[in-house]
Amino acid sequence: MHINPYGEEPVLLAVELINKLPETLDELRTRCADAGVVIDMPVRRTDLAESLAFLDAWLGIVDAPDDVTRVARLNALLEAHAEHPRVTNHSGESWHIHYRDSDRSLAGVLTALISVGTAMHLTSRGMSRLARCAAGDCDRVYADVSRNGRQRYCSTRCASREAVRRHRSRERDSVAR
Repeated sequence: MHINPYGEEPVLLAVELINKLPETLDELRTRCADAGVVIDMPVRRTDLAESLAFLDAWLGIVDAPDDVTRVARLNALLEAHAEHPRVTNHSGESWHIHYRDSDRSLAGVLTALISVGTAMHLTSRGMSRLARCAAGDCDRVYADVSRNGRQRYCSTRCASREAVRRHRSRERDSVAR
């Protein structure tokens, strides 16, 4: 039996969607498919609005001021969007686990994947592994999937810009002395 990758991949999809919100249902469907979500469920006109509302609530987890608040917000999303695990072979390829009913729409599948994926990501890697970029001029979200768990920036570009700022600040300070 194979367990679906509910951890890292759905969290990275959530990060990608939140950093550039989809504007149309077709864009949402395409970006989900590009991320590996099998689109074999009904896609409804309301899926975009439901997905955007969910992502807004999910952002509350990212912006939580402490672990207790983060977990409370995550548990609320799990209660609303995930269901008891069930073994399925809907694709005919291999048995695997879903944390949702098989008749969910795209928004229903997406919300279950991201809710459970976020819970697995944070409990297995650490509660601090989901945050906003530490660069002063960036508010993008990132999921830390690094080995050492020390990611602070959404991208190499932001990390480099901040390093240059720190270097220039030290230079100014040394010249001022």
